[in-house]
Amino acid sequence: MGTIKKFIKHNYRHFNSAVVVDASEAYVDFLAKGNKMMVTLAGAMSTAELGLTLAEMIRQDKVHAITCTGANLEEDIFNLVAHNHYVRVPHYRQLSSQDEVDLLNKGLNRVTDTTIPEEEAMRKIERHIIKLWKRADDAGERFFPYEFMYQMIRENMLKDEMQIDPKDSWLIAACEKNLPIWTPGWEDSTLGNIFVALTKGRGKNYYGENIKNISTVKTGLEAMSFLIDWYVETSKKSEIGFYQIGGGIAGDFPICVVPLIQQDLKQKVRLWGYFCQISDSTTSYGSYSGAVPNEKITWGKLDVNTPRFVIESDATIVAPLMFAYILNQ
Repeated sequence: MGTIKKFIKHNYRHFNSAVVVDASEAYVDFLAKGNKMMVTLAGAMSTAELGLTLAEMIRQDKVHAITCTGANLEEDIFNLVAHNHYVRVPHYRQLSSQDEVDLLNKGLNRVTDTTIPEEEAMRKIERHIIKLWKRADDAGERFFPYEFMYQMIRENMLKDEMQIDPKDSWLIAACEKNLPIWTPGWEDSTLGNIFVALTKGRGKNYYGENIKNISTVKTGLEAMSFLIDWYVETSKKSEIGFYQIGGGIAGDFPICVVPLIQQDLKQKVRLWGYFCQISDSTTSYGSYSGAVPNEKITWGKLDVNTPRFVIESDATIVAPLMFAYILNQ
């Protein structure tokens, strides 16, 4: 038994800590039966450098699909190429409004206690991905956001610009395993904003050319169609679990694929076979993020016998511990 796992099993005996053990054990048992796991990422998990443990989970086949916000998709790559330029702000709770303005004027976009440097991160990746968007646009090809990211990685466009060990990038690990990644609401991201700006004439001003077709990047409804096909095919051979970090669209989008298939397509399909959510949202029966798992039974998402867990805590603390436990570290 690994040192971290041994510590957790010995000390985490009650309340939220006990659920960490129960959920981790159930995760391990679920995969041991040959099942698959989807992980959903809300919040700023990539900027919190969850890749330090999530990447190894992917490499060891503990994660088989990911749904994340557009911000989490791009921020893993931002950190990969600009890590040395990030500025940590440990006293972020004491910042004045003028302090925030000063950070803005320095091109430092704050995410809690750290800042993403616009020029070294956003603009650096922008210069690469615009070439891929333009190439697809000219060829009349269309791809999902993650597919453009995979192209950037596989074509070694970032090879000479990495500032962290690539083994700590969850997106590189996902690319190596060719995991499907869904990014509902991708337009709510820096790169999504940039792409739309290019279809509105920004490119002519900055790069001498624009993106002609806004449909060059596949988005929401097509993503759901892709998810249906993946879920139906994958669930023929195994159950699929749902490990949700945070709430919001990253979790709400994929979990409803089951009732969609059952109720709208009138096809029989397995329900989600495992459910765990790490959330600091206040428990509320009128809230997506704060609803208890039992409520999902009434929507045809979970079964009465589905192992289900809620850990009310900070995911930046809990998820790495659970991943270490599952990896027997």
